[in-house]
Amino acid sequence: MGSQLNPYIAFNGNARQAMEFYQEVLGGKLEMGTVGEFGSPDAPNADKIMHAMLSTPDGYTVMAWDVPQEVPFNPGNNVALYLGGDDAKLRDYFEKLSAGGIVTMPLEKQAWGDEAGSLVDQFGITWMVNISQQRS
Repeated sequence: MGSQLNPYIAFNGNARQAMEFYQEVLGGKLEMGTVGEFGSPDAPNADKIMHAMLSTPDGYTVMAWDVPQEVPFNPGNNVALYLGGDDAKLRDYFEKLSAGGIVTMPLEKQAWGDEAGSLVDQFGITWMVNISQQRS
């Protein structure tokens, strides 16, 4: 199998809702386990997500967890999830991901010739979408 690099997103108690939303948008199989299910049923955060993984039909893998209360949660804007390719369904993903969020750059033709845009979704996660255009 080799190695791979996948995004692993930290949430402040709403990982379940975020990952279910991403599954609605991207499709695929979602696996989630709580702190309680991973061996700490009496922990105060037993119902929070310890590990979630979404594997999509397009080959994307997104992972997430809920940061425990005793760990400082510091959301930042230094990481974005990037969806790129020449598939027209990326437009649909952009539209669905922007529901309840903020479009920071509309999805439109850019100086480099591709259609690109960015948004911050309803969970505070930045997404960048680039749809490659056929060049002759």
